[in-house]
Amino acid sequence: MTKIVVLNGSAHGHPSSECADVLRDRLGDDYEVELAQSPAEEPTLLEDAEIAIGTDLSPELLEGAPDLELFACASAGVGHLDLEAFRDREVAVTNASGVHGPNIAEHVIGWMLMVTRRLDEGIRRQRRREWNHFQAFGELQDSRVCIVGLGAIGEAICERLEGFGVETVGVRYSPEKGGPTDEVYGFQDIQSALIDADYLVIACPLTETTEGLIGEAELETLPTDAVVVNVGRGPIVDTDALITALRGDGIHAACLDVTDPEPLPEDHPLWNLENVYITPHNSGHTPHYWERVAEILVRNVERIEESGSYEDLENRVDA
Repeated sequence: MTKIVVLNGSAHGHPSSECADVLRDRLGDDYEVELAQSPAEEPTLLEDAEIAIGTDLSPELLEGAPDLELFACASAGVGHLDLEAFRDREVAVTNASGVHGPNIAEHVIGWMLMVTRRLDEGIRRQRRREWNHFQAFGELQDSRVCIVGLGAIGEAICERLEGFGVETVGVRYSPEKGGPTDEVYGFQDIQSALIDADYLVIACPLTETTEGLIGEAELETLPTDAVVVNVGRGPIVDTDALITALRGDGIHAACLDVTDPEPLPEDHPLWNLENVYITPHNSGHTPHYWERVAEILVRNVERIEESGSYEDLENRVDA
């Protein structure tokens, strides 16, 4: 019987026991699913485990798991893992890419609707008990939305925009792959993609290529009534250039779940701009996190059953 160990931990305030519950329910009696209820229990449970799932697995724990074939990392990023150690031990590694698609996409759509319909102004007038009409900024319908990054999050955003009657343009590292948007550009042609964009949504990872991708020239390319939404990483946008554009009416507004620096210092000028909306890097929160992480592993277990191999796995990371 294959043994799967769910490591001790939590994500977004939810314990990893939720992951164990889903695995037991979905995999049935053919698999032994063990939950480490404390870090101290992990070494013993891993001694004869074939699969482990959790947010981290140190080289020390890996060394004590001679039968391990797969580590299912419960985060999308794996920069904290010693991938060389996994490669040396010939242990496959997968990540949780895609689990944040629905919730981050909803965060983005929520911001776009708030700015477009000026719902924040309605809340302010409600607090003042002021029945005084105000004009909306516009409509999403017939607007042009540029989505930078067409991974799971970018695709989820695009999917949710379909019902709003918008035109979409995507920007990705490999434009030849196409995408769900009406047009697709490469990073080197991003300024062309930004022309006439009413909304710029940044949903790509931070890499050497994307750091500083949105700078002064890109912000100047946007129409003056454009809205910038960043759910990627703060350093993808040049903060000084963004502040200049916001203060000088170069763009209409910015909605930021990520900033540079982060956390944002109390005295940072972004806090004081009325056309900036900030959330503290929490667009990724979802009560369904462990459920989605577990489902990736369930699908991979099914692949392993069919092929007898750990090679062709969903979200496999090249170690």
